[in-house]
Amino acid sequence: MPSLPAPDLVVEDVRKIAVLRAGGLGDFIFTLAALGALRETYPEAEITLLGGPLQTGLLEGRPEPAQHAITVPPSTGVNGPDTGVEEDEEALQSFFARMKEERFDLALQMHGGGGYSNPFVSKLQARVTAGTRTPDAPPLDRTVPYVYHQLEILRHLEVASLVGARTTDLEPRLPVTDVDLAEAGSVVPNIYSPLVALHPGAGDPRRRWPPGKFAAVGDSLAEAGARVAIVGVEEDHALISRIAAAMKHEAIDLCGRLSLAGLAGLLSRCAVVVSNDSGPLHLARAVGAATVGIYWGPNLINAGPPTRARHRPALSWRSNCPVCGATLFDNDCGHAVSVIADIPIEEVARYALELLAPAGQDAI
Repeated sequence: MPSLPAPDLVVEDVRKIAVLRAGGLGDFIFTLAALGALRETYPEAEITLLGGPLQTGLLEGRPEPAQHAITVPPSTGVNGPDTGVEEDEEALQSFFARMKEERFDLALQMHGGGGYSNPFVSKLQARVTAGTRTPDAPPLDRTVPYVYHQLEILRHLEVASLVGARTTDLEPRLPVTDVDLAEAGSVVPNIYSPLVALHPGAGDPRRRWPPGKFAAVGDSLAEAGARVAIVGVEEDHALISRIAAAMKHEAIDLCGRLSLAGLAGLLSRCAVVVSNDSGPLHLARAVGAATVGIYWGPNLINAGPPTRARHRPALSWRSNCPVCGATLFDNDCGHAVSVIADIPIEEVARYALELLAPAGQDAI
């Protein structure tokens, strides 16, 4: 049952809500629970996500969690890094003029500390603005402090609570469409059961578990009766090839063969997904798969799953660079070497087999 909204914070006569969240796939997935809370509290309002091409592309043709998705033009600190963004002033002016015509009642900043994103949200000219804020960031109408170490799902729910939105559902949820399933089925026919997926990629090479260890886990799952698929983008070709070559059992190589929507369809069919801390791991959770996430321990604070019935984190608490010994907590030594390689195969395999087993599936 959804929680009751906070009546003193709910805004009256809300027809349109804008939510700013550009960034990567995982960044978007972390907003889904908050978007659901807004839908529960303002069921008659139209929700528009202002995001990057990845987010808006994924939402195309998908009725939830937002009715509309608009791509934000390149904007420093919002749809790009804090420096080096080639802004098109004319495109930004046109964008804000269009947003003014939308007459948003609420505009929520779920993007970060607010140094760049709060002025951006203010330019939308909504009746009420809300979001996170560091001490040096410009204010919005309603804010909560931005403190880096916070589970992102809860951070965005806290922002939603500034306008009275509440929910008891902490899990991100993304509906899967027939188009998603059709694309997945054209690549992997829906005859393999149970199907499991391995995702060895990660944007940061320091968050990549060794291919040989993925292969060992894949073999354990295959020996338990699962059909193993290895997923990733073209940049993951070398990793995926090494895993497939190292496995004793055959695996389905899906490197670069699925769009993001098709990947959502495939992951929704998986009994278990084993993945590094990455966008596809969080997407798998959102479309209903059980997951084993492989994390550097401190990253679990921000990016970990809030529940454990169907999700298990395997953690490394390494505190120093494997190459130079520099502490990993307060500087970047520049060595792109895995800091999670010490996580044991046995731990990841045990979690995956628990979730694959009927007892693990009954714990939904």
